[in-house]
Amino acid sequence: MSIRKFIGDRAFYKKVLAVSVPIMVQSGITNLVNLLDNIMVGRLGTESMSGVSIVNQFIFIFNLMVFGAISAAGIFTAQYHGLDDEQGERYTFRFKFLISAVAATIAVVVFFFLDDELISLFLHGEGSSGDLALTLSEGKDYLMIMLVGLVPYAIAQVYASTMRETEQTVVPMISSVAAVLINFVFNYILIFGKFGAPALGVKGAAIATVISRFAELGVLLIWGYTHRSRCRYLVGAFRSFRIPRKLFANMAIKGLPLMANEVFWSIAIMLRNQCYSTRGLDVVAGQNISSTIFNVFSVVYMAIGSSIAIIVGNLLGAGKFDEARDADRKMMAFSLTCSVGMSILLITCSPIFPMLYNTTDSVRSLATFMMIVSAISMPFSAFAHSAYFTLRSGGRVVITFLFDSVYMWSIVLPTCLICAYLTNMSIYWLFILGMGSEALKCILGAILLKRGNWVRQLVADQSLKQ
Repeated sequence: MSIRKFIGDRAFYKKVLAVSVPIMVQSGITNLVNLLDNIMVGRLGTESMSGVSIVNQFIFIFNLMVFGAISAAGIFTAQYHGLDDEQGERYTFRFKFLISAVAATIAVVVFFFLDDELISLFLHGEGSSGDLALTLSEGKDYLMIMLVGLVPYAIAQVYASTMRETEQTVVPMISSVAAVLINFVFNYILIFGKFGAPALGVKGAAIATVISRFAELGVLLIWGYTHRSRCRYLVGAFRSFRIPRKLFANMAIKGLPLMANEVFWSIAIMLRNQCYSTRGLDVVAGQNISSTIFNVFSVVYMAIGSSIAIIVGNLLGAGKFDEARDADRKMMAFSLTCSVGMSILLITCSPIFPMLYNTTDSVRSLATFMMIVSAISMPFSAFAHSAYFTLRSGGRVVITFLFDSVYMWSIVLPTCLICAYLTNMSIYWLFILGMGSEALKCILGAILLKRGNWVRQLVADQSLKQ
């Protein structure tokens, strides 16, 4: 195959960047501010940083549960938009709203009643009882306040995702940027007690995050309802919650595997991290530093992956199958190339970032090692991420479930559990095995993509134009 098949022309990359850059900027600023927030919490000490880090792993599961809940409807939204079917977009928006409300309710109940049990999963190994008790206390304080922000976060994702899928990508970017800047400012004020405010520590960090969640939702609501000509699906969206039975069933059939995939995948990631934590509290702190910084460097390939779902989904919805295959191949190559560059940059910077935290030399050394290993695995992660969104763009949700969650539970997690609980393997080799076994997923992704059965139109017989 000629290399030219993997390289697009200027018009192609202009289109890709028009979709991906706003997502990239949004994610980049979000992760950069999260890094700064993380550093601020890290200045409070290892226990505070570890408590917040543990809770954020559970919030991460909730975030992905919401993502999965709205993703199936998002596939239909993108394809209905390709058909210029306004009513179809409206029905998918309603579905997202309902399913996200249910997901948020479930999360609040679970986190409220199981806070001690969940946080304590990560508290063992090295460290005094005082260290572990303080970490638990800080984590609980942080979690109880964070619960207030779960509902506005879920609703904001409904609006933001629908805007992106209908090619209004700039507004979600602006709302996210506004939110993270507000979060950063209030973190500085409330964590350390600046400008006459009380020094609230981790409670201040949680309050700042909740304020930012409401701010993000506010921006989306104000813009959406003052620009209804660009968000036509909002006109009459809540006059009723009626959704055609066939469409509801199709979205539910697609949605349950996607939501289950995101939930089970995120739980597997949490349990994998819990395996790492068996080697001591230093590991929790080190991984917190490493993962936060890795997220900043991964925004490029993550944004391109999300763009695949939008661009390829639109082409599939319009029945342009050859164009969809061509665009997907070139976007995956672009993502892989960008990830190699970001990997090299992360390796170069890995010794510097841990020095910004108020923690021990052993935590800093471990964090640097984890960043280097994560950077080496980044191109593999980029390929797998693009493969996931390619399969999803054609509605192959069962295959994506097998590719994502089943792989994690059958290969990665058993490897980590066996090595963590049945051997004395050091955290260094344990981490390498965990990341390495996950990188092998690329082989499965290549096989599934080569089969080509993801290329299909979901909405040709379901146009709901009036």
